[in-house]
Amino acid sequence: MSDPTTNDGAPSPATSLSADTMTVRGGVPVEGELQIRGSKNALPKMMVAALLTSEPCTLTNISALRDIEVVDELIRLTGGSVERAPDHIRITADAFTALGEVDVERLHNASRIPVLTTAVSLHRTGEAVVAAPGGCAIGPRPVDFHMSVLRALGAHDDHRDGMIHLRADRLRGARIDLPFPSVGATEQFLFASVLAEGDSELANAAIEPEILDLIAVLQKMGALISVEPNRTIRVTGVKELGGFEHRVIGDRLEAASWASLALATGGRLTVRGVQQQDMSTFLNVYRRAGGDFTIDADGRTISFRRARRMLRPLALETDVHPGFMTDWQSPFVTALTQADGVSVVHETVYEDRLGYTDALRSLGAQIQVFTECLGPTRCRFGAANHRHSAVVVGPTQLHGAELVVPDLRAGFSYVVAAAAAEGESVIHGVGLLDRGYADFRDKLTAVGVDHS
Repeated sequence: MSDPTTNDGAPSPATSLSADTMTVRGGVPVEGELQIRGSKNALPKMMVAALLTSEPCTLTNISALRDIEVVDELIRLTGGSVERAPDHIRITADAFTALGEVDVERLHNASRIPVLTTAVSLHRTGEAVVAAPGGCAIGPRPVDFHMSVLRALGAHDDHRDGMIHLRADRLRGARIDLPFPSVGATEQFLFASVLAEGDSELANAAIEPEILDLIAVLQKMGALISVEPNRTIRVTGVKELGGFEHRVIGDRLEAASWASLALATGGRLTVRGVQQQDMSTFLNVYRRAGGDFTIDADGRTISFRRARRMLRPLALETDVHPGFMTDWQSPFVTALTQADGVSVVHETVYEDRLGYTDALRSLGAQIQVFTECLGPTRCRFGAANHRHSAVVVGPTQLHGAELVVPDLRAGFSYVVAAAAAEGESVIHGVGLLDRGYADFRDKLTAVGVDHS
């Protein structure tokens, strides 16, 4: 069972068919420029960080994403206030009340973000309630790693009626070794340790750019945090934290999705607002596959294009940062259906992330999925009979089909496939893409995707 690094949220099977529907008429190369705003995997966590202090906190470079609405409601339910403007959010949590079971269950089913408020609630009220979080249909997302972190720091938990009740008079520093570098567990550790008594250390921590940006926020608030070699984070607890102002980093996952669209359709796209160093692994793989790019002097604007008529096949293995991100995988693999030869994909972060390939086959893609580890790394899914490797044979002329979005990144891969395909495709459940792609439909129009 995995504790993967990201979760995107998905509609329930009962609502998928009644969600938003989009018709895409493909076969035309995309072209245009897009502005990328604050990261989906950073902004909501920084909103949670604001709950650690009673002083006002301001975040800029924000995106209109659904997770913000979930955290907005959570902050109000706990007694805080949120002032929203087109370019910033101002949060004040001078009062804090622990969430009750009903609100916890509802919010946790909508998003994974509320589970990160557990440490905050323990600091401010001495108690917290946890339910299984919501997320995409890409594999289980247990809270075991979160609970292990909180227990190590002194929280006591009691399981009743499907809920976990926690209490702590005061969290205290501890040394913790994660079995997997989970982003969520690393964030929980940071929220728990910054106000804990004494020193804490997290080994095998996640070190994604979004984690480092969250650490920058906590440091602005007065936290004492150092990131050491070999994935180790050390924290010395302080008695209180203050307010902050912070510009959220650009969303490298969204930027890579649009780049994959350019690769699949043979188009040209320029994305603004992301940092080259945060995407270096993706850029290397993009070029190996036959794409190319130019980057401006400050590294914040990247122009993507296909450098050759036929893409090159390659072997691709996902991993935690600085490896090839699992959220980059499905849009990029969709582009690889246009490569001349056999590509091999090994997913090592989520055990069920290759489910989207069934839909791609309905568009004509030649993809076969395997339970074996088809990559250089023997991953934790290899002996568990999970279908986590794929062989993609190309090039394939894709054709229009009817599709239902199962999760965020797979949903974008369907749009990539539909835009590259000849004819018309109907995609149900595209409202889910608003969770990770701000102004999604307007951006499609801006780059020339014919849709309605």
